[in-house]
Parts: sequence; structure tokens; C-alpha cells
Amino acid sequence: MRNFGIDDLKLYGPMEEWPVGRLFAAASRLAGPVVWRIVEKHGISPAGYFLLRLLIVEDGLRPGEVAKRLHVTPATVTSVVDTLERNGHVRREPSHRDRRGVMLRITDSGRRLLAEKSEPIGRDLGRLYDVVGEEDVEAVRRFLLRLIERFENYPHDNDEEAEGDGA
Repeated sequence: MRNFGIDDLKLYGPMEEWPVGRLFAAASRLAGPVVWRIVEKHGISPAGYFLLRLLIVEDGLRPGEVAKRLHVTPATVTSVVDTLERNGHVRREPSHRDRRGVMLRITDSGRRLLAEKSEPIGRDLGRLYDVVGEEDVEAVRRFLLRLIERFENYPHDNDEEAEGDGA
């Protein structure tokens, strides 16, 4: 198996013996860079692609909301929007509710770009994630749905007492 940056985890023994949580964490850690390389291969910046996908679903978002949803910094959103706007794929509009605010809108050019890129990117991503046999799909789906629910409901502050000595 080719090593994708998990040498530091080998001290836990063979991967086949790792707990599910550690395996999931390792897979999650490795997924982002691979997904980004797949998107880049199609000639679009990953941040730009995912920003356009967000706007196609919910046009007219504030840059701060985009940053929050994409898990990037506001500065990253500003930089990506600058490029997308320069290429005619996005436009900034003043907010009708708050004159100081800006809303991001996808343009027809952005819609065409997304339509052109989504199918081949989706096909490549489908091949990346097509590692579960049909007999296991439902079990994996149940696991992921439960895990997502657990993550979504995890306390945001220190309501629960931390375990350990704080080291």
C-alpha cells in the first residue's frame, strides 16, 4: 500500500488492527488533499469549485457564511471570489438588508462552468469512493450517518467535563 502521510500512525501497529475511529480519522485526514488534486486535474481551483457548488444551491450568501460552510478563512473566500469575479463566474452585490454587507451571486458563466466540470469531477470522485462492496454499503451508510449525527450533536463548549489531567 502506498503511504499517503500516515507514517506517524504506524506506532499504533498494523492498520488492520486499528479501532474504527482511528481508521476513520486517518481516512478523513487523507481524503481532503486527494479530493483537491482530483478537482485541480479538471482545471478549476478546488475552493472555486466548491464555492460555485455552494452558490448553485443557495445563491446570495455573504462571504462570511461561505467561509463558515466551506471551513476556510474569510481571507480565502475573498481571494477565491476575486478570481471568480475577474473570470466572470461570480459577482458581488450590495445586500438589500444591510448596505454594508455584500452578497455573492453566481453568474450564468459560473453556472456553465459548473455544469461543464461537475460530471467529470463527480465521475472521478465516484471512482475514488467506490471501495465498498454492495453487501457492505448499508452498514457503512448507517455508520457514517450515526457518526455525522454524533459530530453534529457534540457539545460546542466545555459543558461536559474533560477527562484526563489536561496534559
